Amino acid sequence: MRRLARALAPLRAQAHELGALVAASWRRSLQLRVVVSTLALSSAVVLVLGLVLQSEIAERLLQSKINGALVQADANRVLLEGELSGIDPDREGAQDTLDAALQRLTNTGESGPGTSTAGEFRAALTTGAGNGPEITSGDVGQVTAEQRTTVAEGAISRQFTTVEGVPTLVIGQPVSTAGRDLQFYLLFPLEGERLTLNLVQSTLIVGGLVLLVLIAAIASLVTRQVVRPIRQAAEVAERFAGGHLDERMAARGEDEVARLAESYNEMAGSLAAQIAQLEEFGALQRRFTSDVSHELRTPLTTVRMAADVLYASRDELLPALRRSSELLVTELDRFEALLADLLEISRLDAGVAELGAERIDLSAVVRHALDTVRGLAADAGTELVLDLPAGEQVEADPRRVERIVRNLVANAVDHGEGRPVEVTMAGDPASVAVLVRDHGVGLRPGEADLVFNRFWRAEESRARRSGGTGLGLSISIEDARLHGGWLQAWGEPGKGSAFRLTLPRQVGGHISASPLPLGPPSGDDDAEARHDGRPGSSVPTPPRGITTRRDDSRGARDEPRLSREDPWQLRGDDPAPLLPAERAITDPGGDR
Repeated sequence: MRRLARALAPLRAQAHELGALVAASWRRSLQLRVVVSTLALSSAVVLVLGLVLQSEIAERLLQSKINGALVQADANRVLLEGELSGIDPDREGAQDTLDAALQRLTNTGESGPGTSTAGEFRAALTTGAGNGPEITSGDVGQVTAEQRTTVAEGAISRQFTTVEGVPTLVIGQPVSTAGRDLQFYLLFPLEGERLTLNLVQSTLIVGGLVLLVLIAAIASLVTRQVVRPIRQAAEVAERFAGGHLDERMAARGEDEVARLAESYNEMAGSLAAQIAQLEEFGALQRRFTSDVSHELRTPLTTVRMAADVLYASRDELLPALRRSSELLVTELDRFEALLADLLEISRLDAGVAELGAERIDLSAVVRHALDTVRGLAADAGTELVLDLPAGEQVEADPRRVERIVRNLVANAVDHGEGRPVEVTMAGDPASVAVLVRDHGVGLRPGEADLVFNRFWRAEESRARRSGGTGLGLSISIEDARLHGGWLQAWGEPGKGSAFRLTLPRQVGGHISASPLPLGPPSGDDDAEARHDGRPGSSVPTPPRGITTRRDDSRGARDEPRLSREDPWQLRGDDPAPLLPAERAITDPGGDR
């Protein structure tokens, strides 16, 4: 059995592949579905009509045979009664008389078939086994005992039987003589009718097959006239969706397809105009943000110089003025950070951001980022629990990675309620991940969709210890996109939240799973599912115009720029469905 199973395994695999191919063709081809459906319905109609026609023809042939046989039997009975009216079957020489009568009746000899309007036939006579000895002439043995009993009772009988493999109609009736009545039988072979029915059946089958082929060809041609414009419309729509906004359908004639083409062209024109308008508005907005940010730098520099002078001599000022100078310097720091973030956002939106990728030890970059927020964590009473194995090499922009980690840790400290913040790093052959986990207020249902929005806050009344600008997480997710990586968030009320950064080992590398689970390792129904490392949903790669560069001073080889024709070339495979407690964020956004 095992050998048989192994021998049949390739056949099962081929059958499975063939079934999958047929199913895919069935799903994707409207023309195939229409032709197959038309063939199925036509086959059913042709089959029913063929059966009805065959049944009707067979019934008419048999009825005609029966009517002719009855007429022939009645005429032969009259002839026999005329010849045997003075003959007593029980006298001597009656056998010869009966044989002679049958011979004259068939005109072909004792056993040969006769012909009539009903076709060939054989005749037989018998006195029956009643009063006296039985005298027979002809092939009486082919007549059934049941029919002989019926004829002996004086009734006319007809019956279908098989004689030497040939279907035969037997007509039996009594014949009067000078003595006792005789039983007269005529046997009509139905071989001709059977051949006729076989010919009709073959004709119906061949005609039905030819008709089905013609119907399939006609259905294919007719369906092609409808499907071809739909396919052209789908191709035009795909090219339009790919950015070719000048693609239009060819409108010919005045039928439904022409009206569809005209409606589509009007819609495409309207969408192209709206897209161009939105692009213009977006460009104006980005230009405005960039211009305002640049224009504010000059007065801000002047204000900064004056504030630094006041701050340097704050010990000589009155207490109220001393506090004012300190607040002025603090807010100026925040204002400068906001301007820097706005400039960075404008570069990302404009698609001119560059990735200074180089070979780095990710743990060293993460530790350097943590050093910048240790003072913030100490002020909040938050312990930083680190699990950062050394030697995890990755091609990345250290400045951007450090900014991502700094924003994530500062965000965790702000919302961790003084509880420890865990920073964990792990890698696999394709990627390296950094997980920042806090045990604070967490995220309410629906907030995971908003956490990366610009200037969004989970609680408006909550004060920021880090003095964030509200753009940190928004810039972080853009930095992750720029690397072709993932930045994902998870959270539950009262259980804290987690942010996971996953980067490919090399710029342009493919990520199919993250080395670290996103949610908590235990205490959740979905925890086991999270440990499989499924990414949930990948962060898209950068939009058009963002380029990648290498730091040649580090000895790294040149990296080609991202293709402007395919802005999604770094995107991974379609991700697995989201888990209930895990939401992967892909929209741009900001701090909680």
